[in-house]
Amino acid sequence: MVKVCVIGSCAMDLVVTSTKRPQAGETVLGDKFSIVPGGKGANQAIAAARLGAQVTMIGCVGTDFYGDTILENFKQNAVDISYIERSSEVDSGTAHIILAEGDNSIIVVKGANDNVTTALIDKSLEPIKTAHIVLIQQEIPEETVDYVSDICAKYNVPLLLNPAPARSISQKIIEQAQYLTPNEHECAILFPQINTSQALQLYPNKLFITEGSKGVRYFNGEQEVLVPTYKVDAVDTTGAGDTFNAALAVSLAEGNPIDSALKFANRAASLSVTKFGAQGGMPSRAEVEEKL
Repeated sequence: MVKVCVIGSCAMDLVVTSTKRPQAGETVLGDKFSIVPGGKGANQAIAAARLGAQVTMIGCVGTDFYGDTILENFKQNAVDISYIERSSEVDSGTAHIILAEGDNSIIVVKGANDNVTTALIDKSLEPIKTAHIVLIQQEIPEETVDYVSDICAKYNVPLLLNPAPARSISQKIIEQAQYLTPNEHECAILFPQINTSQALQLYPNKLFITEGSKGVRYFNGEQEVLVPTYKVDAVDTTGAGDTFNAALAVSLAEGNPIDSALKFANRAASLSVTKFGAQGGMPSRAEVEEKL
């Protein structure tokens, strides 16, 4: 069983389902409202655990009801929460999600996720140093991502950076990360001076650009390759990217070839959108392998 360390955000998702997305100044009637666990870091940790990895989560939640719920959800999914701190000074993070017109719109309030600091990382070095791979995203402070990048480089631990939400990052982090998984929008922010094909050729077998229903694109050292996704009837696309990242990390940590790892990740992500909630459809290892 591979060891996966996830560093990132924990949140509660407040989800509204509607047939129409409101425009500025417009009020529409929704169909359903739900509160479910989320946060990009937590989503990736849950997904990796369901896919058979031994997962440790490093993060921060409040001492509120949402924090209690988030931690209990981790326990139910066999995620190690020894390195999750609780803050009495700030509430747990929240994500406010509109599901409408076949896609989602999200506003994130970081809350306690801003307390995922370099000091917390210093208290959590053991699971980082012993991990087969580390996953990190950008719903936590920028300096923490930079610090973790240095630590992974120092201890020769592969780092998969999911650069979402989009923001520019230093060339040092780009070089130190073993894998980068932006979508097309995030890739344009990471590499503003060059086009997608040029970026892929600069980082063969490292830069994987997700293209939604098309699949994922990368450069294998000889040619640009699009690994297609799997067609399903989507119910909720929230969390599909997080499932993809977790599945890719697990498969790569297991030593699988990149093409096989991408197919595994695409299959897991496609299954995740067939149920409601960021984590609701995240599949087990058996479910993914059966569909493959």
